[in-house]
Amino acid sequence: MLLTLNFAAVLFMAGLGWLVQAVAYPLFAFVGNDRFTAFHAEWSRRIGAVVIIPMSVDLITSIWLALAPPHGVNVVLAASGAALAVITWLSTALLQVPRHGELSTGFERETHARLVRSSWLRTFCWSAHAVICILMVSEQLS
Repeated sequence: MLLTLNFAAVLFMAGLGWLVQAVAYPLFAFVGNDRFTAFHAEWSRRIGAVVIIPMSVDLITSIWLALAPPHGVNVVLAASGAALAVITWLSTALLQVPRHGELSTGFERETHARLVRSSWLRTFCWSAHAVICILMVSEQLS
């Protein structure tokens, strides 16, 4: 059950991460200065509601798998997944949330560019973590 929850949360976040990185964040530049503050406030409220549970499940189950891997779960893969989950949380807290804070008062091209660039770290980590989860589930099934 633990591996299944982890698998679902990580794959959800990997997919959502790519959607945000490739579609949503680049579109911020097209909103227009007169509406950007209201747009950004609504974006932040809605995306927060969507990500808080799967990101939390990702982190908790990843750490749990690393500390107490079920029979047949590769400890190195589990520890790597936990490290990637921690990195995504740290990246979010230390890199993306501050950029969103700066954007909350209005669109600024350089701040937006820093947000997009820094978010590649999360996108990479979620993608790598998804591969790890696929490997762990494959090992369990074989």
